[in-house]
Amino acid sequence: MRTMDFKMERPGLVEEGQKVELSEGVLPGSFYYTIEPSVAMSGNLPLDQRTGARSGTVTKVEKNERGYYVTVALDEAGPAAQ
Repeated sequence: MRTMDFKMERPGLVEEGQKVELSEGVLPGSFYYTIEPSVAMSGNLPLDQRTGARSGTVTKVEKNERGYYVTVALDEAGPAAQ
């Protein structure tokens, strides 16, 4: 199962075990993903790391010196997967 990390600006917006919905943003030459409704955002990913998943489950929420980070296990086997 593939996981993806997201940056979250403040605590308490999602919890471990929570199902989340993702939206995809397109940039020239890369993609990024957002946990909706605008809870956290992934970094920019190259074209070969694009995912068809539009949902997942939060597996970890942690704080480090750079802020809050969320790890999501993606539901890539679903009908939206490419």
